[in-house]
Amino acid sequence: GVGGRNDAFIRTIEWDMMNKTKFFPLSMLSSFSVRCCLFPLTVIKTQLQVQHKSDIYKGMIDCAMKIYRSEGVPGLYRGFWISSVQIVSGVFYISTYEGVRHILNDLGAGHRTKALVGGGCASLVGQTIIVPFDVISQHAMVLGMSAHAGSKADINPLGIKSWPGRSRFHVSLDIGREIMRRDGLRGFYRGYTASLMAYVPNSAMWWAFYHLYQDELYRICPYWVSHLFIQCVAGSLGGFTTTILTNPLDIVRARLQVHRLDSMSVAFRELWHEEKLNCFFKGLSARLVQSAAFSFSIILGYETIKRIAVDEQYKHLIRW
Repeated sequence: GVGGRNDAFIRTIEWDMMNKTKFFPLSMLSSFSVRCCLFPLTVIKTQLQVQHKSDIYKGMIDCAMKIYRSEGVPGLYRGFWISSVQIVSGVFYISTYEGVRHILNDLGAGHRTKALVGGGCASLVGQTIIVPFDVISQHAMVLGMSAHAGSKADINPLGIKSWPGRSRFHVSLDIGREIMRRDGLRGFYRGYTASLMAYVPNSAMWWAFYHLYQDELYRICPYWVSHLFIQCVAGSLGGFTTTILTNPLDIVRARLQVHRLDSMSVAFRELWHEEKLNCFFKGLSARLVQSAAFSFSIILGYETIKRIAVDEQYKHLIRW
């Protein structure tokens, strides 16, 4: 019906409904733009998680101000170029997610199961590509901290020389060489298990919550509310929920990679000893802001691009 509620429209645009030549370039562009805008939050989050109690920064705003005062805008983009390799892993991530959904669809799985399993597999593939770059980029991010720390802490465990005017690229190469010299290839996968344990459930839960919230919102919202808007809000809520549940794991991962600890249990013990229950909240405000903003923008980009890339025959069934 024209006046009534038209339930015939497609809620989830599936993999085989899209024109891939449109989808991939647009999706890379969109994820690059989102990263550009939100990267400073990642730098702030990492520096907050790695510091001892609240030695250096009182919180998110304090951290941003101190970085900005001592290094200007470039300070907030430390490690950006290395981390932007994530765009490549992002393509693998989305292809895995959509591909696994497609296989499960043929096996007759329900849509929450598809989201959960797809999200988990996607993260497994994405992390395997990205962890080495993550390790380097986190070392690059925290190099800037020593300036604010005074002599309180040595947050440059690799002893990298980074003087003003030295290009980021060279610093990153140094970090890479030093890790290789000390640990060989294994060094680049430091914290890999922790990453998988933090991100695979994280990603699986996020996609599952995303679909769950989308269904609920869809049920309670009046018909005129934009479908794309509902999806973006569902994405943010999914991000919130997942972030709160996985915060301690994320801190352990960051510390394993930067402080070069031996194992997850050592990292957990240290964290618990230092913070007790506070470990659920350390760096959480930065993560929540980051995750809500990130989820909102990623879904906005992802779902918009799917709508643009959808094949002609489905165009009339798509609601914005």
